[in-house]
Amino acid sequence: MQLKKTGFATLLMAATMLSGAAPALADGTVKVGVLQSLSGTMAISEVPLEDAELLAISQINASGGVLGKQIVSVEEDGASDPSTFAQKATKLIQEDKVVTVFGGWTSSSRKAMLPVFQRLHNLLWYPVQFEGNECSPNIMYSGAQPNQQALPALTWAEEKGYKSYFLIGSDYVYPRTANLILKKHIAHDGMTLSGEEYVPLGGTDFSSIIAEIQKSKPDVIINTLNGDSNVSFFKQLAAAGMTPDKLPVMSFSIAEPEAKAMGPSLLAGSYTSWNYFQSLPGPTNAAFVSAYKAKYGADAVVDDPMVHGYEDVYEWAAAVKKAGTFEPTAVRNAAVALGFEDSPLGSVKFAKNQSMVQTGYIGQLQPDGQFKIIWQSPGPIMPEPYDPLTFPGKTCNLH
Repeated sequence: MQLKKTGFATLLMAATMLSGAAPALADGTVKVGVLQSLSGTMAISEVPLEDAELLAISQINASGGVLGKQIVSVEEDGASDPSTFAQKATKLIQEDKVVTVFGGWTSSSRKAMLPVFQRLHNLLWYPVQFEGNECSPNIMYSGAQPNQQALPALTWAEEKGYKSYFLIGSDYVYPRTANLILKKHIAHDGMTLSGEEYVPLGGTDFSSIIAEIQKSKPDVIINTLNGDSNVSFFKQLAAAGMTPDKLPVMSFSIAEPEAKAMGPSLLAGSYTSWNYFQSLPGPTNAAFVSAYKAKYGADAVVDDPMVHGYEDVYEWAAAVKKAGTFEPTAVRNAAVALGFEDSPLGSVKFAKNQSMVQTGYIGQLQPDGQFKIIWQSPGPIMPEPYDPLTFPGKTCNLH
């Protein structure tokens, strides 16, 4: 079976039925890197992301591989530490000779890896929402740019009539830059910033911040905490009587796996903004969810970064096929030349700035741990790496 850009759902279901049993081909294998945090504060989010990437690799291998070669994944642990990500990326490219790498989560990890990929002329497929303000030919950015996640969330909140905003985040580049963009738009739209606070990544003490929230009385909290800090934050909010039904919380890094790990009862009624939810309708998404559950357990759940990681592998394979080579520059050029694809996320493609064109959704967490989609953008949103209100005059021209 040949890998095709069209007929994604058919390919996915056929590969699932083959159960990854295709034998290695006589003309060899090709190695790719899978680099996620399997330990540390980010493991709660990145372990299932790696599972999704490995699922895609197994399905493509079951369908015949890429350019007649079986894909061999070389997996490394970024350990929730930017310097470790840089070290492991170097190892994957120089020692393991991988042709590309899938992985990363925090912007700190991505920024630590970027010089490695530029120096060694390789290509990173980065699957997570981020703050924008970056444009590199050595990265394919499938996660949301700010205008595909943060700003749709603000649009929804303003439509709800919320006028006062409290911003809380982990203290690293993504939350601070995303909140800089949000502050510009909050002021531009005539809304009020009632507070802004940060805690170290992995931080657990929110007592003073919760006291400030109680004092400032915002209409809504916008939450850019990452990793297991969210567990402590929501528990302490609830202990202070600020449950989601009394004070809305809009999160950018909580999805189905985090809700399951934290307990849906703690988060039920809260909101999140993503480009994918497991509850999205359609046969392509249903096939993906079924395949993931078949491999990792009936109780397993999937989320936005996982689907982006999964889709990245398929996009890479399609671009390799189009380019007729594994060479990174030819692959990235082919990737932006591919058309819209019917994926589990819906219709997606890479724009010329190497970011993904995709639809924005707002979900509200239900008691069963799934998100009810309550808002969506009118259509796929073109990605803007540089918010024009925050970074006027800056553009991204890669092709």
